[in-house]
Amino acid sequence: MEVLTPGTVISMSDEYRVQFDVDVAFANGGGLQAQRFRLDIPGEDITDDELSTLVVRHLGLLMVDGVQISGKSVVREPHKGSRGASVALGGGGVANLVELSHPIHHGMITFPGLPGPEISDHLSREASRSRYAEGTEFHIGRISMVANTGTYLDTPSHRFADGADLAAVGLARLVDLPGVVVRLPAGTVAVDRLLLAPYEVAGRAVLIHGGWDRHWGTPSYGAGGHPYLTADGAASLVERDATLVGIDSVNIDDMTDGARSAHTTLLRHGIPIVEHLCGLDGLPPYGFRFHAAPPMVAGMGTFPVRAYAILSTDAP
Repeated sequence: MEVLTPGTVISMSDEYRVQFDVDVAFANGGGLQAQRFRLDIPGEDITDDELSTLVVRHLGLLMVDGVQISGKSVVREPHKGSRGASVALGGGGVANLVELSHPIHHGMITFPGLPGPEISDHLSREASRSRYAEGTEFHIGRISMVANTGTYLDTPSHRFADGADLAAVGLARLVDLPGVVVRLPAGTVAVDRLLLAPYEVAGRAVLIHGGWDRHWGTPSYGAGGHPYLTADGAASLVERDATLVGIDSVNIDDMTDGARSAHTTLLRHGIPIVEHLCGLDGLPPYGFRFHAAPPMVAGMGTFPVRAYAILSTDAP
């Protein structure tokens, strides 16, 4: 966190939050006070009147008679997803692409106990030369892997025998989805209903950013202690009509939970899951569209995806 001082040089990629004390009075009596409260703001400054409006919108307050702001200071730190805050994205409406998938390499381990992919030649460049005109060559690769490799998508068929498979899940569940990033406070492991409550999730790809992808490719990645979605957290996303749920962790479930409650709840209600995401720190809380389409493989419930996001000032 950095407190801004006069003369600080800023860049368009910076994000800001405001810290303040607030005293809200209601027209029907009573009041609400908060100290050292923080909200996202779209720029490096905000007036007291603008901040008062933002507080009312963020908290969803009705019958407000007056708002008093004091102790206001602006800090440079990543947005947390404040409701009602307009996030300003640079680029003048030009889309920006953010890669959210891990590359797949020969022999890499994605999940403890599952084999890594075997990547080889079906037709090497050298062997192809005899088939074509001089100077012309091609390569045809071959890969053998379990479906749960790299960054992948789970469909209902992954959990339920009669669930929709990769060929049956419609694109409306997988691509061009307005997104929201749920950033976890440092040290948070269990993502429950209360933690999700402030976020607008209806019709969105809900991406849980715990930063566990920093362990990718190390023994720590699958050793436990990873962020996960609790049973009641999953139930709340179903109740609030999330379209897709993703996480940058080894599993969306607590791996000590043999019932796999999050998988079970989400997939039973047709909500696809994307696991092993990465790069979520490059996304704003809102203002992007998420894409994660697998090939249409009939009879399979899981497959790797090239997950990415498009940032644009035009995205809702």
